[in-house]
Amino acid sequence: MAGIKALVGLSFSGAIGLTFLMLGCALEYYGVYWPMFVLIFYFICPIPHFIARRVSDDTDAASSACRELAYFFTTGIVVSAFGFPIILARVEAIKWGACGLVLAGNAVIFLTILGFFLVFGRGDDFSWEQW
Repeated sequence: MAGIKALVGLSFSGAIGLTFLMLGCALEYYGVYWPMFVLIFYFICPIPHFIARRVSDDTDAASSACRELAYFFTTGIVVSAFGFPIILARVEAIKWGACGLVLAGNAVIFLTILGFFLVFGRGDDFSWEQW
């Protein structure tokens, strides 16, 4: 039952993060949908972790080169997701208020993704691998 509560909490926080993103795009004062490209970063963020987990065969080791490279790529993706709306606001493609809403949505979504891997990535009885 604890896994279901965690799943509901993570889905709620993901919905809040996407609401911030949508508000940054759809409010009449902002009205530009360029920040929606941040969704691409949300989808590609966990891919290096999935690849490293599949390729890495030493699960007992504290660290491996493959896992460290996956952390490096994931960090680059997350930093790019935070930098993209700032660059859009800097070149005046979007307003700074929309940038703030998108950055708030980024923080919530990436913390949700991190929480998902912390809760369901342990490999116990209730894990995301069963889904």
